[in-house]
Amino acid sequence: MFFVGAGPGAADLLTLRAAALLRDAEVVVHDGLVPAALLDAVACHAERIPVPRTQETGDDPGEATGRLLARLAGEGRTVIRLKGGDPSVFGRLAEEIRPLREAGFQFEIVPGVTAAMAAAAAAGMPLTSRAAASSLTIVTGHEADEKAESLDFSRLAEIPGTLAIYMGVEQADKWSRALVAAGKPASTPVTVVSCCSRADQTIAQTTLGECAAAFERCRWPAPAVVIVGAVAEASQAGAALTGRRVLITRPEGQGSELAALIAAQGGTCLHLPVIAIGPPISWEPLDRAILEADRHDWIVFASANGVRAFVERMRLARRDGRHLGSVRFAAIGPATKRALETAGYACDCMPSQFQSEGLLEALVGDRGDELPAGSRLMLLRADRGRDLLRRELEAKGHEVCEIQAYSSRSIETIDPTLLATLDREGLDWITITSSAIAEAAGRLFGDRLRSWKIASISPVTSATLRAASHSPTVEAREPTAAALVEAIADHEANVRESDDRACGVC
Repeated sequence: MFFVGAGPGAADLLTLRAAALLRDAEVVVHDGLVPAALLDAVACHAERIPVPRTQETGDDPGEATGRLLARLAGEGRTVIRLKGGDPSVFGRLAEEIRPLREAGFQFEIVPGVTAAMAAAAAAGMPLTSRAAASSLTIVTGHEADEKAESLDFSRLAEIPGTLAIYMGVEQADKWSRALVAAGKPASTPVTVVSCCSRADQTIAQTTLGECAAAFERCRWPAPAVVIVGAVAEASQAGAALTGRRVLITRPEGQGSELAALIAAQGGTCLHLPVIAIGPPISWEPLDRAILEADRHDWIVFASANGVRAFVERMRLARRDGRHLGSVRFAAIGPATKRALETAGYACDCMPSQFQSEGLLEALVGDRGDELPAGSRLMLLRADRGRDLLRRELEAKGHEVCEIQAYSSRSIETIDPTLLATLDREGLDWITITSSAIAEAAGRLFGDRLRSWKIASISPVTSATLRAASHSPTVEAREPTAAALVEAIADHEANVRESDDRACGVC
């Protein structure tokens, strides 16, 4: 019997121990808030049992779940209790454990990334600081009705460190006003992270005095973590994107770097994927290529997704670097190189221009004679996209084995509620980080794109946008997340400078 922390929601934030247990589970009892994408890590043969937040019988939900776990454990099956965040933080762990102990069952607790830590990371800020906060206090904004002692807001208001409030959405008016009434300055910075690490993640800044009104106006959905204290403005003061709302359209689980960079500049992020990354139609070509990898001179990765697919299929085939012979690795850009190195492989070639043309030049040189004639290359890429690299390499007499290592498909529809939220709250920027995303965004958002500023990551992506009559407002100087956010921030700084001049501000 295992209690496993699911983390904030993104599957790639599971611990290695948690992922291994989920692959071997026979029964997974999970919270209703655990995202479907995270449940994909569960063994396909495992029984999945969602746990309601309340019990129709009036029984304590934790006790009822504990009795369910005891019954399942008594059947001799490997049982995982998958809990959002960390099992020991506001997860009714004490109540769920009690029936197991009474029945004499042994259990193990596997910690997870708890919400406060994940929220601070998403917002690009610390929870503690030598200069501003030497303590962290975690409280719940929604206490049990039968609890003997309620929160002492006067004592909380006196603590000089950071206050992290869980489950505070429904009672934001109550706890925010109570803190101010107890002496906490109304000007105290507040960061709200809603649906942390998920597709609809939102990061916003306000103050304690404005917090209740902001929750009422913006209606940030649960689960949300509210971080109160000086650290909430540590990376935001004077930031170029303060007050700007930015839509991230990258696939689920792949927007965290961009979100952190935007949040560090003071922007509010909403992550709404318009494409989804999945397995190829068949793994057989990649599996066969892996078995024959040592026959190649180069393995060329067109994205970090290709690296992840290659490494996972290598693992499943029980192979490692010893089976690759003298093969060398090429990566199209820094993110792909970082994925290779994280997996334990050295990157032998990365272009100065992070696109197919740059990778071609880096491999073959200006004159086309640096790659020995008849070289054998394995190219791992998506099931759609540009085939310039393969065509040009083959034209120069090289043998190219092109493998579809993953699929990229457009999201068919967007939840009307999310679109209504965008229309109601407004949006300043949308980020477009590939041609596939450009095409999908044009179809899904339509004329909305004409009212938003568009940030394009590369000339190729910009060309796709213009072909659909959507001109990018800015284009990154190089196709990286950092350069994309820099372009947005520079544009906003120039706009503010122009407005200041028009108003006579020196």
